[in-house]
Amino acid sequence: MNNQIKIGIVGYGNLGRGVVAAIEQSTDMEIAGIFTRRAPESISVHNPNLKVLPISQAEEWKDEIDVMILCGGSATDLPEQGPQFAQMFNTVDSYDTHAKIPEYFDSVNKAATESGKTSIISVGWDPGLFSINRLMAEAILPKGETYTFWGKGVSQGHSDAIRRIEGVKGAVQYTVPIENAIESVRSGENPELSTAEKHLRVCYVVSEEGYDQAKIEKEIKTMPNYFADYETEVNFITEAELKEDHSKLPHGGFVIRGGHSGEGNKQIIEFSLNLDSNPEFTSSVLVAYARAAYRLNKEGQTGAKSVFEVPPVYLSPKSAEELRRDLL
Repeated sequence: MNNQIKIGIVGYGNLGRGVVAAIEQSTDMEIAGIFTRRAPESISVHNPNLKVLPISQAEEWKDEIDVMILCGGSATDLPEQGPQFAQMFNTVDSYDTHAKIPEYFDSVNKAATESGKTSIISVGWDPGLFSINRLMAEAILPKGETYTFWGKGVSQGHSDAIRRIEGVKGAVQYTVPIENAIESVRSGENPELSTAEKHLRVCYVVSEEGYDQAKIEKEIKTMPNYFADYETEVNFITEAELKEDHSKLPHGGFVIRGGHSGEGNKQIIEFSLNLDSNPEFTSSVLVAYARAAYRLNKEGQTGAKSVFEVPPVYLSPKSAEELRRDLL
């Protein structure tokens, strides 16, 4: 079909693989190519028709790709790749360093405005879908408090921090919302809660043979910036148990706002996610927003956008008429 939206993918880790899976479920899109810093022949793709190309050749595909989905990390990849690719393509990314979003937006906006392209930044579920729900809840109930809970889910950064401890062979850390805190918020009490009062840290650790597990546990629980300020539970398990029970990347969470309307009536808004695969779900959000980037650019709306500036109608393959008929 000639009217397919042609998608390029930069990076082929968990997110890139998820984007491929999401596009395979989208009837109006096709993959033009996957661009990688690794040797292309070292990338294993399930579909032999997928082109895997060196990232250095991306510029040669400027006229072949409608939207480039950037699947790199926020720490070092996207600050460089976001503005770089916005000079050549419409782009979508999942930049998630909350404190630096304003400066990242500015750098991508400058590049996309100059090139006449459209770039939607910080797309995913937080930032992304949770951000939209925080905005809506606050706009609808101006008098109130908004709470965000994350989990139960694997925190990759915290898991990595444990794995760096001497004597640790493998580890996974789950962020788990504290039930009492959620119930207090749902009941409309609007409590003052620190992050530590909202979440537990639950660790599953495989220790090297002969290492003192009590020493490892103490080192985890006293680790500044990661565990020291939290209630932390450490469970030692076997390598087989780690592989069998903890190899997926589930996640999710809640955005809850408790507020009062005019007559002092209590009103609660809640949005929640329960995800078997965090990267696959994030990829699915990226693909929906790639459709939006394509349409916005066709209309001449250039520069950087956040999820706040993208009308929901642009996310769906259905027409506005179909959406009014089927979903309104």
